[in-house]
Amino acid sequence: MAKLTKRMRVIREKVDATKQYDINEAIALLKELATAKFVESVDVAVNLGIDARKSDQNVRGATVLPHGTGRSVRVAVFTQG
Repeated sequence: MAKLTKRMRVIREKVDATKQYDINEAIALLKELATAKFVESVDVAVNLGIDARKSDQNVRGATVLPHGTGRSVRVAVFTQG
């Protein structure tokens, strides 16, 4: 097995692998342990336990990102009359 780096050893000491953290506590821990020289990001996957084939269980939605997507919005409208 490969050796752990100093950074990973510090992270392993601060994180309890047997504990389930709540969202706020986990985000605070992530921010505390962030050591990269760039803005790190986190991907979240949520298992809703639904059957997507059933129309009454479909989940649709949209969210607004806090800083946008970085692209300017363009709108094209074709009308008649």
